[in-house]
Amino acid sequence: MRTICIFTGTRAEYGLLRPLIRALERESEIAVRLLVTGSHCADTHGATWREIAEDGIAVHERIEVLMDSATHAGVYTAMGLGMIRYGDALMRIAPDLLVLLGDRYEAFSAAAAATVCTIPIAHLHGGELTYGAIDDSFRHAITKMSHLHFASTDAYRDRIIQLGEDPDCVFAVGALGVENVRSVELHDEYETARRLRLEPRQPYLLATFHPATRSALSAEDQLDALLDALDRFEDHVVVVTGANADAGGLSINRRLAERAARNPERYRFFMSLGTQLYLSAARHASAVVGNSSSAIIEVPSLGVPSVDIGPRQAGRVRAESVISCGEDSARIVEAIRQALTPGFRDLAARAANPYDRPGTSAKIVRELVSRDLTAMSLKTFHDRC
Repeated sequence: MRTICIFTGTRAEYGLLRPLIRALERESEIAVRLLVTGSHCADTHGATWREIAEDGIAVHERIEVLMDSATHAGVYTAMGLGMIRYGDALMRIAPDLLVLLGDRYEAFSAAAAATVCTIPIAHLHGGELTYGAIDDSFRHAITKMSHLHFASTDAYRDRIIQLGEDPDCVFAVGALGVENVRSVELHDEYETARRLRLEPRQPYLLATFHPATRSALSAEDQLDALLDALDRFEDHVVVVTGANADAGGLSINRRLAERAARNPERYRFFMSLGTQLYLSAARHASAVVGNSSSAIIEVPSLGVPSVDIGPRQAGRVRAESVISCGEDSARIVEAIRQALTPGFRDLAARAANPYDRPGTSAKIVRELVSRDLTAMSLKTFHDRC
């Protein structure tokens, strides 16, 4: 029996990992252990660990580390505390393999703890670039601590190999989020509107905005520009979801909640929609606006225009349905107007998604189940000739 520990620290990350967790649970020779932490455990971020329990997935370790995520000190304190508590949890679980997704600081701390505990790591979504966030550095550092790599595109696979990883351990498998689009039963237009507290057929924009941690602007200035732009589209309601647990995230969420309370006719604020409702909301939106990776990775497979704002996702491969713009309100307005034109909506409906590949979770499971972990754990640096 092989024990695989899956780490999740955010609602978005769990939504991506869920099909993989389900697939591993169906393997008779695999024992799945879930380590849940970060914003999942924080009431200020919706206590989304409950969504995992409601899905019927067992939470084996629930580790609270999130301190005051509104400040840089809160983030690095959570990182240090996380490394200690994740190490303790990994020693209790004693997994044969740890699975991590992405580039968050929580995942970096878990990877560091696993490295000290000599637990091999499988990493998803390595090789990507996000110049506008400190997550870029965490992602590449996790790559160097990991032993198996599941990239979402061929370009990202090449970059992982460029970082010195063995090509035999690096696979381009597509994105789990796109697999969700294909497999999750989405709500129809009317049920989506009901759950979003909208009138039937009311046009709306779906917005998510996280702090761009390497932007020259403060989180407050970034949000001001976005809200100024959204206010211009008076015929659309704005459905907005909460920011993540980066420095500045709590301030953004507080202001969004206040905006929705003051202007209930125009704004709906949800700390977390969950995977099914989020994808349904994106499917029926006029456009998806903000700086979340979902607008670049998943939304193109729904045939809906995306407006990606500022530098946070700069460097990612993107579909033709994604419009990139600067952080000032005038450029955001211009980009949203373009996204709402019939011509661009037709383009988005036909655009190919570079993250879309069949059988993503099945390919990952095959490697997680069959790999010789002892041989794999002896890493060398692969020099490109």
